[in-house]
Amino acid sequence: MRRSLLRPEAGHPVLSMGKTPHDRQTLTPEAAVDRLEALYAGSCAALSRALDRYLATRKPPSPKDRAGFRYPLLRVVCRRIGAGGRTRRAFAKFQRPGVYATTVTHPRHFRRYLLEQLNPLVAENDAEISVEASSQEIPYPYVLERVEDIARSGVTASELAGHFPTPILSLVGDEVADGQWEVPEGEPRPLALFDAVRIDYSLRRLVHYTGSDWRNVQQWILLTNYHRYVDQFVRWGLDRLGEGGNSCERLVLPGGTEIGRGHAKADAEAAVAASPWHRFQMPAYHLTGRDNQGVTLINIGIGPSNAKNITDHLAVLRPNCWLMVGHCGGLRQSQQIGDYVLAHAYLRQDGILDSLVPPDVPIPALAEVQIALQDAAALVTGARGDTLKQRLRTGTVVTNDDRNWELRYTQERRRINLSRAIAVDMESGTVAANGYRLRVPYGTLLCVSDKPLHGEIKLPGAANAFYESAVAQHLEIGLKTLDLLRERLDTLHSRKLRSFDEPPFR
Repeated sequence: MRRSLLRPEAGHPVLSMGKTPHDRQTLTPEAAVDRLEALYAGSCAALSRALDRYLATRKPPSPKDRAGFRYPLLRVVCRRIGAGGRTRRAFAKFQRPGVYATTVTHPRHFRRYLLEQLNPLVAENDAEISVEASSQEIPYPYVLERVEDIARSGVTASELAGHFPTPILSLVGDEVADGQWEVPEGEPRPLALFDAVRIDYSLRRLVHYTGSDWRNVQQWILLTNYHRYVDQFVRWGLDRLGEGGNSCERLVLPGGTEIGRGHAKADAEAAVAASPWHRFQMPAYHLTGRDNQGVTLINIGIGPSNAKNITDHLAVLRPNCWLMVGHCGGLRQSQQIGDYVLAHAYLRQDGILDSLVPPDVPIPALAEVQIALQDAAALVTGARGDTLKQRLRTGTVVTNDDRNWELRYTQERRRINLSRAIAVDMESGTVAANGYRLRVPYGTLLCVSDKPLHGEIKLPGAANAFYESAVAQHLEIGLKTLDLLRERLDTLHSRKLRSFDEPPFR
C-alpha cells in the first residue's frame, strides 16, 4: 500500500473533504459542472498570472496567492439509495449511502462525461451535489507549457519548484482502481477511479508518447503493433473526409498537423509525408468526430511494457472501448497465413501486470465486443457460417514477454498444449488485462502472419505478400466493429468490469 487515497503523506497538501455542512449549496448537475469550469479556469488564470509576474520580477507567490492554485472539488452526498431498486446500468450508481468526492481537472473537456455520471445519480437517488475549491494544488507544468519563455528568462525548474506547486509522485496512484484504497474515518469515499492529479499526470504522458494533444484522443480506440496499419488508417481517414454524410471533422497527425474537409489530395499527401511520427514512441492518428466520437489509432509498437504504458494513460479519458488489431503467430496446423484470431481468453505470460492482476485472475471475454467483432468480420469478408469459421478462429491467445520464445520450445510446448492456445503475440493479453483492471471495454482481433511451430516463419518475401493482402481488410474489420459498438453503446459498458465496491463514476 503506497498511501491512503485521501490522506496525503506528511508535508503534502491535505484535501479538505470531510464533513458536509447543511449550509453548503446543493447544485443541479448542469450547475455543478458550470461551477467546476469556473473554479478551474480561475485557478489556472491565477497560476498563470503568478508565473508571469515571477518571470518578470522574481516576486514569488504569497501563501494567499497559492491558495488560489487549487483543483475544484466535486462532492456528492447520497442519503438514501433510490426506491427504484437495482439498475442494470454498470455505472452512475451508488453501492451504499454516504459522502463521495473527487478533485476534477479540465471540466470543460470532460463535461459530457461528468453529466453522464451525475444526472442518473441525482435522478434516481436522494443525492445532493456541491462544488468548492479543494486543498489539492495544481502543479504548474500541468497548466503552463511556455518552455521557451521560461528558458529565456534564465529561471531553472528547481527554482520554480521552490515557489510553485510541482508534480509529487507520492500523490499520484491507482489505489482506487486496484482496490487498495482506504477511507479514513470521517472522510468521503472516492467518487471516481482517478482524481485530478492522476488524470493530469497521464494527459501529459499521452502528449509525450503519442505526439499529439490529448484532447484529440477519441472515445473509440484501435491499438496496433505495425506501422502498415497506420498507412491504411490514414488512407481511410482521408477518404472519409472526402465523403459527405458522415460526422468526421478532421484527421490529426503526430506533431499536430490537421487535415480538414475539402483538402486537396496533393496537399494532404504532402502533410502526411511531412508528419514527424518517427519522433514519438507511440504515434497516434485521430479521425475526429463530434463529441470525440471518432476513432484514434495508436501504433503502440512491440511488447507488453508499451501496451501497459499507453493503456494506463488512455484510461483516464474514460474511452468507450479499445481494440487490439495486430499480428500473431498461428499455433494450429489448420490455420493459414492471413486467417483471423478472435481472442476468447488469454494465457498471460507477459509478467507486466502480475502484481496488479495476478495471472490466476480470469480476464473475461466481453460478449458485447465479441459479437461485434464477429459480426464485423462477417460483414467485411462476406463470409458466413462454416465459411467464416475457416477464416476466423476463436480461442486462447498466449501473450508472451519474450519475442524469441520459440528458442524455449521444449519448455513452452506443454503449456501451449494445456492451454489449447491457437495464437501467440506480445500485447493482447496485456491490453485486455489493463482494460479489465481500469474498467475500459476491450477486445482482440489478430491476423496470423506466421506459423512458428509449423515451419512457416516470417521471412521478408512472404511477409510482404501477406501485408499487401491482409492489412486493409483487417483494419476495415476493426473499424466496422467500432461502428457496430457505437450503435450498441447502451449495452457496451458491462457489469463484468465492476467490482462489488465500486466508485459511482464509470
